Amino acid sequence: MRLIQNTDDLSAYLAADEVIDHEHPLVRRTAAEIARGVTDSDAYARVAFEFVRDTVPHSADSGDPRVTWRASDVLERRTGICYAKAHALAALLRAEDIPTALCYQRLLHDDGGGHVVHGLVAVRFDGAWHRQDPRGNKPGMDARFSLDGERLAFPVDPQSSEVDYPVLYAEPHPAVLDALRAAPDRPHLWKTLPTAL
Repeated sequence: MRLIQNTDDLSAYLAADEVIDHEHPLVRRTAAEIARGVTDSDAYARVAFEFVRDTVPHSADSGDPRVTWRASDVLERRTGICYAKAHALAALLRAEDIPTALCYQRLLHDDGGGHVVHGLVAVRFDGAWHRQDPRGNKPGMDARFSLDGERLAFPVDPQSSEVDYPVLYAEPHPAVLDALRAAPDRPHLWKTLPTAL
């Protein structure tokens, strides 16, 4: 699949904003801790990915009802769904000047009733974008950081109308952000997740 930037301005994929708030002291501290002893950007990206994947439980897996969406809140509360974890990873990577995009898939909903949009990131190394999924592993799911072929949590099934969206966003998609901000808790969010982009 050919990935398509939603802007030609590569600096947009390094920017801080209200969601990917990589200038926040907690994000900066966390990035500095992750960077200790790391020799290059590739290694930092791998360690940051594993940090978010493994130390921030996916709230559906852990049963946590809290909804987070701002990167610093995800890192402070140590919870979030796929979108929130993608925001946290994007902030940690951008804090170390690694261009990072937000990207999405359309998958069958966990409950089998329709589709839901799933969030992940793409990192840019050596002039190419590489998608990564920090959602968090569980039995039957083995997402890994890779710059040599994708190791995502969910391969799409086109026969089930699942889709890999090719667009790389510099900011969260508005439908995703609106759903996160409006949800008082995760059970409510589960009913209002975007079904397509």
